[in-house]
Amino acid sequence: MLAQVETFKAITAARVRKVYETPSGPVEAVAEAGFEIARGDFVSILGPSGCGKSTLMLMIAGLESTTSGTITLDGLQVSGPQTDAGMMFQDPTLLPWRSVLDNVLFPIDMRGAVSSESRTRAESLLRMVDLWSFRDKRPRELSGGMRQRVALARALVNDPRILLMDEPFSALDAITRDEMGYALARIWDTTRKTAIFITHSIREAIFLSDRVLVMGRRPSTIIEDVRIPFERPRDPSIEADPRFNELYLHLKASIHRTTGAQ
Repeated sequence: MLAQVETFKAITAARVRKVYETPSGPVEAVAEAGFEIARGDFVSILGPSGCGKSTLMLMIAGLESTTSGTITLDGLQVSGPQTDAGMMFQDPTLLPWRSVLDNVLFPIDMRGAVSSESRTRAESLLRMVDLWSFRDKRPRELSGGMRQRVALARALVNDPRILLMDEPFSALDAITRDEMGYALARIWDTTRKTAIFITHSIREAIFLSDRVLVMGRRPSTIIEDVRIPFERPRDPSIEADPRFNELYLHLKASIHRTTGAQ
């Protein structure tokens, strides 16, 4: 029974295709993408801009329908919005009139379900992201990195089965982005949520992930699935490991091949 739990597929995509109808004709954004993600894995998706990474994530979340193919979460086919998925985007979209704590609680408050238990969980998450002392502040009083940490706590407050992140750190400066990556790795080690992380940063993908999926240019599919060999918990020093640079060069070459770069 233990072996079955360890290999249970939390997310599967089978020949998933997405076609948008436009005034100038159909546009195929994703072409028969397929992959499996085990429960508790952290998987990053790399690929050129406009290749359909975000579209694929929205289909996993049930916020976009598939044209064909199937996506399942914990064995159940996705047929609509998934309330048990936490999401993060490039823009943290915090409500400016609410405190940090109330922003974290917002998804629960929307359902009218705030309880002492959910408040305790929100407070615990703010401690986890090192923002407990800022719990009564408003978003305008926070830095960009701090606002994204609030967004991360909000994404986790419902204790979701999966965590979906679409370039959440891309608008941050390089130093803050690195700090957020280290913080996310530390928090993920604690929660062990099944996670999909979209990024354009190869180094970020290697540092954070158990596997990296590479998508080709549109109409795209999964062209490579690379397992990351480093043990957890991870330390920034792994970037000095020769294997890290080998993986970086390999993934960079793979992405360049999809764009026709020399």
